[in-house]
Amino acid sequence: QVQLVESGGGLVQPGGSLRLSCAASGSIISVNTMGWYRQSPGKTRDLVATISRGGRTAYADSVEGRFTISRDNAKNTVYLQMNSLETGDTDVYYCNAEITPYGLVYGVNYWGPGTQVTVSS
Repeated sequence: QVQLVESGGGLVQPGGSLRLSCAASGSIISVNTMGWYRQSPGKTRDLVATISRGGRTAYADSVEGRFTISRDNAKNTVYLQMNSLETGDTDVYYCNAEITPYGLVYGVNYWGPGTQVTVSS
């Protein structure tokens, strides 16, 4: 069974920083694209950033220049360094990964349970 486990959320003041981590575990052949999304109650889940297995990144315009996504392929882990946080960044942040598990020859989309990020003074 494959699962994603996030950590690193919490409360931070405007202008502060947080680092989110997400580790994939289980019977995994390969972890392909990984990413972070965020969602507020009653709203859609929006892309924050993605990173390919080879390290190609993409960001939402709203976080470009403030957030940095990275990954450690040996640990099947993706990170999101969030700097210059704003109150508008308050959301539940979800880890996402396309993973090929043992027993399959194609990738499956997995989601973590989410971690709360609150930016407030």
